[in-house]
Amino acid sequence: MPTLATALLQGLKDHGARELFGIPGDFVLPFFKIIEESGILPVFTLSHEPAVGFAADAAVRYRSGLGVAVVTYGAGAFNVVNAVAGAYAERSPVVVVAGAPGARERASGLLLHHQARSVDTQFAVFREITCDQAVLDDPATAPQEIARVLRSARERSLPVYIELPRDMVDAEVAPVPVLPPRNAEADALAECAEEIVAMLGRAASPVVVVDVEVRRYGTEPAVATLARRLGIPVVTTFMGRGLLQQAPDVLRGTYLGSAGDPAVTRLVEDADALLLLGVILCDTNFALSEKRFDWRHTVLAIDRSVRVGHHVYPDLPIEELIAALLARTEGDAAPKPRALPPFEAYPRGLAAEDRALTPTDIATALNDLFDRHGAMPMASDIGDCLFTAMEIDNTALAAPGYYAGMGFGVPAGIGVAAATGQRPLILVGDGAFQMTGWELGNCRRYGLDPIVVVFNNASWEMLRVFQPESKFNDLSDWNFAGAAPALGGHGERVTTPKELVAALEAAVARRGVFSLVEVMLPRGVTSRTLGRFVSGLKSARDRQ
Repeated sequence: MPTLATALLQGLKDHGARELFGIPGDFVLPFFKIIEESGILPVFTLSHEPAVGFAADAAVRYRSGLGVAVVTYGAGAFNVVNAVAGAYAERSPVVVVAGAPGARERASGLLLHHQARSVDTQFAVFREITCDQAVLDDPATAPQEIARVLRSARERSLPVYIELPRDMVDAEVAPVPVLPPRNAEADALAECAEEIVAMLGRAASPVVVVDVEVRRYGTEPAVATLARRLGIPVVTTFMGRGLLQQAPDVLRGTYLGSAGDPAVTRLVEDADALLLLGVILCDTNFALSEKRFDWRHTVLAIDRSVRVGHHVYPDLPIEELIAALLARTEGDAAPKPRALPPFEAYPRGLAAEDRALTPTDIATALNDLFDRHGAMPMASDIGDCLFTAMEIDNTALAAPGYYAGMGFGVPAGIGVAAATGQRPLILVGDGAFQMTGWELGNCRRYGLDPIVVVFNNASWEMLRVFQPESKFNDLSDWNFAGAAPALGGHGERVTTPKELVAALEAAVARRGVFSLVEVMLPRGVTSRTLGRFVSGLKSARDRQ
């Protein structure tokens, strides 16, 4: 019989985990020993637990499956709470495996190191930011508990929590089964699909809007096929940026309301039927909408529930819904002819000039770079770096666009590289880099060589645009490029478009170490997209 540790690792692998991210500590040391010796899943250790959570989150955003963060009890687990909260908000199935005291330690009558209010406070905290939890304190029930929790993570695309007492690691257990999926009720699925097809058939100008769950459940190709079959254009939300990268024939751009391309905004807001697939109804997606949804002509599919007009169909997985829609539209007549706006035009052709740089110059330079060398998978932090990403060609992207937690970008890029084997492009501001940028020091151990573009305006510029009078937005110049060699990479500071173009070209050619391009930006200068977003948000608040 396998031990609980090996059964858990094999169960994670069987449910779609491909790597682990973690930091060892005394309560999880026995489990880390098995991780290392068994070789069931590779492990990437980082320097601080928030980065572990961000890396696991980003890794699973690039493929359907599970991200896994392994941390110790108390001091380690509480450090990863913010990253897991972000994963919950943005519907990313991260499995937190946390070490814990054994039964004898719990019964000692002593307060235990790393303990907060009580021994079980950690479990109580994670219950608030995960969709399912298990404490593996009984060898007889542990395999079924693991299977239940992992199925919940896969089915709901949300984080889960598994607590592993350190005295249970070597307990003999049965293998972890893969439980059958909980499918939709056939009649409800049929009725729902037929109602949607009828709504779309009556519409003269329907639009499909896609967001994060479309990738979480691996349905991008099916959505593209459905859109082609029905002749319906597709747009992404702000959160869904990077989806349908391989389907430019149906994708028209990203909906940002009054901050985005006016043609895309009109396409969505003038639609007489909206099919919202996996869409999070959050302020960063829809705060700048100039019109409210007419729910009589809107479909929303998210979290195993589908709303069609004012009808709600519970327990209906999005992947089954899309398959049912395809089945009901196969062999349809040619789609209705329709004049559509061209795909968003992104800036290109940066002149190699000697002048101050702007964030939009960075987008232009990266579009030119992609034209020469091909697109790269991207990870972005929150801030103007993310709004600048909206001006770059629609490329696979992991970013905290809704939860908006700083520090995501660099560890997310490490997670993307580990999960995909590809070289990522990381966009990060100087404020966020101060938090987690030092994780780049781990790249050398794992042979990772991301290209990192740091937006350095010595400022929390995203906060300054809302409150420009406050001096606390000013930051010091930390000279990140100068620190790069000590971390095992190469750094270069640029101040003009000419220098930026040359530095990016050199970074592409340089392999084997990370390349950090520190772009010096004047305070108060933002991307065009952030400028429109702030203007629109202020106008919306004034109207309230």
